[in-house]
Amino acid sequence: MAPTHAVVLGGGLAGVLAASVLARHFDEVTVVERDKLPDGPQPRSGVPQARHAHLLMSGGARAIESILPGTLDALFAAGAHRIGVPNDLVSLSAQGWVPRFPEMQFIVTCSRTLLDWVVRREALRDDKISVLTGTEPVALLGDRTAVTGVVAEDRISRDRTELEADLVLDATGRASRLPAWLEELGLPPVPTESVDSGLAYATRIFRAPPSAATGFPLVNVQANPRDPNPGCTATLVPIEDGRWLVTLSGTRGGEPTTDESEFVPFARSVRNPVVGDLIESAEPMTPVYGSHGTANRRNYFERLKTWPAGLLALGDSVATYNPVYGHGMSVVAQSAQTLHAGLTAGHDTARIQRGIGKVVDGAWAMATNQDILYPGAVGKPLPLAGRVLQRYVDRLVRTATCEAAVTRAFLDAFTLSAPMTKLMSPRMMWATLRGPRQAVSGEPTLTADERERVTASE
Repeated sequence: MAPTHAVVLGGGLAGVLAASVLARHFDEVTVVERDKLPDGPQPRSGVPQARHAHLLMSGGARAIESILPGTLDALFAAGAHRIGVPNDLVSLSAQGWVPRFPEMQFIVTCSRTLLDWVVRREALRDDKISVLTGTEPVALLGDRTAVTGVVAEDRISRDRTELEADLVLDATGRASRLPAWLEELGLPPVPTESVDSGLAYATRIFRAPPSAATGFPLVNVQANPRDPNPGCTATLVPIEDGRWLVTLSGTRGGEPTTDESEFVPFARSVRNPVVGDLIESAEPMTPVYGSHGTANRRNYFERLKTWPAGLLALGDSVATYNPVYGHGMSVVAQSAQTLHAGLTAGHDTARIQRGIGKVVDGAWAMATNQDILYPGAVGKPLPLAGRVLQRYVDRLVRTATCEAAVTRAFLDAFTLSAPMTKLMSPRMMWATLRGPRQAVSGEPTLTADERERVTASE
């Protein structure tokens, strides 16, 4: 029997995790990547968003560990932080400060470049996986019933090569051309959806004060979409090498700029000035980097009545989210888990693609149901049932600022460690409808020791 061959389009996080899964089911896996991949944790043009804050939720971290055992230890050895949630989290939610109860879940924080490099290094230990860099896919081989390979073009010579494959998986990200390729094969347009709050980002890295370089909490001031003003946020993320990565964001009409003199004032202007106060005397290590184009966009591949055998899509090729919610990487990892389960059960790519769509559903609902509420948001308004559900979630989040059981259920869902349906259990519904049984804290939950660790270096 001839060796089986899978081709992965895209060498980012989604592509590398998919390649690791496919190596369990195929004899050879080729990753086609347009960039030259760096040998260490350096930025590359294909991941422009890498300069901004990225969070790996516990649900996603466990998924990566199941695919590549030992990766979390490798990340922590390289300097990533393990943030206990909510004990290591200072967070102002839309409904109030999240109490710092004992750990219920966790978040892994580090630069996106470090995470991508460590995961790629671990994945490429598998001799079945090879990477074709400086090359981009330009067309699919096959027809509307079955994909049999891909046409790849060298970005310098423009020479083209036909790569035959038993499976082609698209992980080329937000700029995926898969919908157009499917139409070229004779399939109808892919149903799509977009919700755009007009969010813009500005990020700068600071040197953390020496006494706060390790063991410092993640600090986050969220927006309230019920507020009639633009939604502005400030987030301080401890990352490797004793640094703080600080990302500011604002929806349409409240966007931060890349003017360095305006960075700290903007951080102070959000619902609480705590992030601005913390970085006021910190040493900047980079310029301010800006980013736009953060709309939630989804391709409903699973809704096509005909889906070609031998083809799958995963990651940002399927859906992208407002990054303020921090779910993108975790959805990618859980989608790769679903890919493994699907291939173990058989090679019905239509069924596997539907399974990937189900993984996307929870994070998609969390992001879009919030974003459509912001002033100037562009997208389909929530139906009556959606508006009622969102009111319920608002009340649940407020109850979570006081009630530990509700906090746990909310964080389990938010970190993608449990399905959203957990928030609809009879116990949760009763606690939510009853509401918080004590006053919600109005002050940041930083401890006196944490404040002293910052001011001690001034």
